[in-house]
Amino acid sequence: MWSIVCFFVRREARGRGLSRRMLRAAVDYARSRGARLLEGYPVDKPGPSHPDFMFFGAKSMYDTAGFTEVARRRPTRPVVRRTLRPR
Repeated sequence: MWSIVCFFVRREARGRGLSRRMLRAAVDYARSRGARLLEGYPVDKPGPSHPDFMFFGAKSMYDTAGFTEVARRRPTRPVVRRTLRPR
């Protein structure tokens, strides 16, 4: 199993979908290296969060990328997974 643990986007570049593109690239890279299962640890809050706490990525971003919630360690910290199939 492979894990995605954080993202970093400079302040000036935020709001342009870069984290979503990095997540897509991470999925593609993991698949190309033979990974079968990919796990992430996003933040899931009802409203906007301070950027200092969003380096894990938003749960909605993982949802859109095909990840499924498998556990919650705390109310705002789900564990998500996606099964990868070779291309």
